[in-house]
Amino acid sequence: MVTLTRIYTRGGDQGQTSLGDGTRVAKHDLRVEAYGTVDEANGVIGLARVHTEGEADAMLARIQNDLFDLGADLCTPESGRKAEGALRIVEAQVERLEREIDTLNGELKPLTSFILPGGSPASAYLHLGRTVARRAERLVTRLAEIEAVNPATIRYLNRVSDHLFVLARHLNDKGAGDVLWVPGGNR
Repeated sequence: MVTLTRIYTRGGDQGQTSLGDGTRVAKHDLRVEAYGTVDEANGVIGLARVHTEGEADAMLARIQNDLFDLGADLCTPESGRKAEGALRIVEAQVERLEREIDTLNGELKPLTSFILPGGSPASAYLHLGRTVARRAERLVTRLAEIEAVNPATIRYLNRVSDHLFVLARHLNDKGAGDVLWVPGGNR
């Protein structure tokens, strides 16, 4: 568990921050960009949750907690001195997302076009969260090209963006309230 007694430390005033193993890196380091973007996706999901309730809200609460796990995973390098015993995303978290996606998607009509972000407030925020999760995924895959990264983090980010998409449709009256793209509709 983390205990925070002091919020500011002045440790980052020169443009550096500490990773989970104590290594100091630039605040614009790719690893920091990756877990910072995961945190950003989590923030957008928090906005969506203001507009959700019931099982949809419970799913998003689990995802938010998982995203903190994922951030902790990325914050502690696999080859670092605290790698052993570090909190890591596990396959069971990915599998839970897949089960939830399958359940939600089973209640939706097939898509006849791409969807424009919108509809209900919750759906609009989930579409925004999906795009931020995709950006996080791109950053993590770039990081994985140069450093060891837990492969489950990439799978989780890939599934979470799919989950947010399907849940957004579900919250748009099971797809009836989706805003569909009309190719060339404004020509």
